[in-house]
Order: sequence, then structure tokens, then C-alpha cells
Amino acid sequence: MKTLIVYYSRTNVTKKIAEMIQKELDCDVEEITDGGKYKGKIGYMKGGMNASMGRTSDINPIDKNPADYDLIIIGTPVWASNMAPPVHTYLLKYNSQIKNMASFCTCISGGYEKTLEKIAEVSGKQQISTMFLTSKDIENPEEKIKTFITEIK
Repeated sequence: MKTLIVYYSRTNVTKKIAEMIQKELDCDVEEITDGGKYKGKIGYMKGGMNASMGRTSDINPIDKNPADYDLIIIGTPVWASNMAPPVHTYLLKYNSQIKNMASFCTCISGGYEKTLEKIAEVSGKQQISTMFLTSKDIENPEEKIKTFITEIK
């Protein structure tokens, strides 16, 4: 199964998890970028506000066509119990090209349930697997990642 991991990461936590999954699956990976719109303290506050209001964001062009893959794995940080606006934008823009989907999110402590539900709602796709990692999980994510990958395969 040809797989692509697509993620957004403001602080590199979600990036770290995406790279760990990518290493285990030996698949392609694409980072959603936005020109640094959410950097720093002001970006953090603006991102949380935009996420809570369900707003989208400008994103840079992607390199990999999601239609070329059997499975897209979406990764996002949790912002105000929602996906990051660049991920929301990606889903709205490329959803029709996604055949199958799994998703994961990283968060400090909570909001992951709503975030994973929103990803499924926006995409309209049944998730093959979902995973969340809190700050505690991120210290030792291997077991959760192993379970996530087992469910995908």
C-alpha cells in the first residue's frame, strides 16, 4: 500500500512523530508549510483563535499529489481542541483526492477527541486508524506508534 504522511508542526513535536511513523512504514512524507504564520507567542495565540473558529490558512504548494497514494496519514497538533488551520486547509483542498485515511494528533493534555472527530468530519472519510499523543506519551511514543501502524496494516 503506497502511503503518504502529511503533517503540520509548529514546534516540531508533530514532525518528530511523523518521522517516527515514516521510518517504520518506509513511506513518503510531506510537511504542510505556511511561511511561518504561526511562529512565536503572537502566532501561538492567533493559531489557537483561528483553530477554535474553524478558520483555514494559506498554505504553500505541496510537492506530492495525494491521488497518487492508497493511504494518507494526516498529522496535526491540537490547537484549542481543533486541528491546526493549515491541516484544515489541506483537507478541504485535497480531500477529493484522498482514497483512504488515518490520522494522529499531538497535544499537551486534551482536546484530541474533538480534533480527531473534526478531521473525520471535514474529510468525510472513515479513519482506518487514529492516534493521539499527549505530552506524557511523547516522551515514549513507541508503543502507541506500534499500535497505530498495526491497525493501518
